[in-house]
Parts: sequence; C-alpha cells; structure tokens
Amino acid sequence: MNNMKIERFEVNPFQENCFIVSDETGEGIIIDCGVFFKEERRALVNYIKDNGISLKHLVATHGHVDHNFGNNTICEEFGLKPEIYHKDEYLMNKLNKQAVEFCNYDLGYEMPPVGKYLNDEDKITFGNHSFSVIPTPGHTPGSIFLYCEQEQLAFSGDTLFKMSIGRTDFELGSYNDIKASLQKIAKLLPPDTTILPGHGPKTTLGYEMQYNPYMK
Repeated sequence: MNNMKIERFEVNPFQENCFIVSDETGEGIIIDCGVFFKEERRALVNYIKDNGISLKHLVATHGHVDHNFGNNTICEEFGLKPEIYHKDEYLMNKLNKQAVEFCNYDLGYEMPPVGKYLNDEDKITFGNHSFSVIPTPGHTPGSIFLYCEQEQLAFSGDTLFKMSIGRTDFELGSYNDIKASLQKIAKLLPPDTTILPGHGPKTTLGYEMQYNPYMK
C-alpha cells in the first residue's frame, strides 16, 4: 500500500468487517459500518477522532443489515448518510425489518435515510484516492466491488470471500448472477488485486481464481 491506511474492525454477531480507509491528507471513508454493540460503536468513533480523520463518505457494499447496523451512529456523530448502489434501495428501506427477520433483533432506533444512490459511473473519492463502483449482483441486486486502481485493491462485500462466495438464498439473491459477476471481475481486475471481503480474511484475486471452486 502506498499512502493508504486501512483499519479493520470485526464486528457484530456476524463477524462482519467494517473498514476505515484513510490517507496522508487526513481524509477517509467508512466501508460497511456494521458496528452493533455499544463498545464497537465507541471504538469506531474513538479511532476516527483519535486519528483526526475527516470522513467524506459512508459506503455500503450492499443492503444487508449486518453491514449497516452502525449507520445511525455515524450519522449522529459525523453527519454522514449512507451511500449504496441504487438496486439495493428496497433492502435499505427495510433494514429494521431485516433485523427482526434475520436476527430477531428489535433495533430500537431508526436508520438514517440513504444520502446517495450510486450508479456505475460514480467514484468514491477522498484525499488523494478514488474508488470505482463495480456492480456485482448476486448476493443482492445492488452488491458492488469498490476498486482502487492506484493501490490495486478491492472491497468485495459479500460477493467474494477467501475460498467462498456470499449466500444467494436470501431474498433477491441469484446464484447465476453472482457467478456472472465473478467472471466479470476475473476479466476486469488484475490477478494481483488485493481483495478485502465483508467477512473473513483478505486474499488476492489471483489466489481465488486458482483455488476458489466458485470461480472455476
């Protein structure tokens, strides 16, 4: 990595990866703010404040509640609303309902409204860095990769994990779509791209193309 700093917080009962990405300018973004428990929320806010990070974006790779539990805390503390690919609008409108359906949780708070629905041509920029939005439907209709060409790294959400892929048996999931998305990513990105998934350890695209059975 050149001048990009990535801090990973493994959070909530689903062990979701919440990332703070910043660079030498002091600006940064949050990707998949799944902080759930009070101490997780506090640790995230303290990290941002202690490091003097000026947050520019709160981005979700898709509209499942385990990747969005903490959006209210970020909105309250820093005034940011989530940004997400437009095809997951339906899921974002039912985050509280998802919490009940998936986890039997009554959140007891309302989620902030979406600040911006992303499209293919959008860029997520902060400091000296920029991420491209690459649609990767399958896990959800609006799942995306966030790809930084400068650093040759991608945040894959729940589309691609080390040696696995995201489930497609949830509402609006599609196995055929996720397979097509993985084939597209394999052609689009360099094999040495670092992959930072929504759950589990990091990997590289080349490793997954060679060993991940779902990318054959």
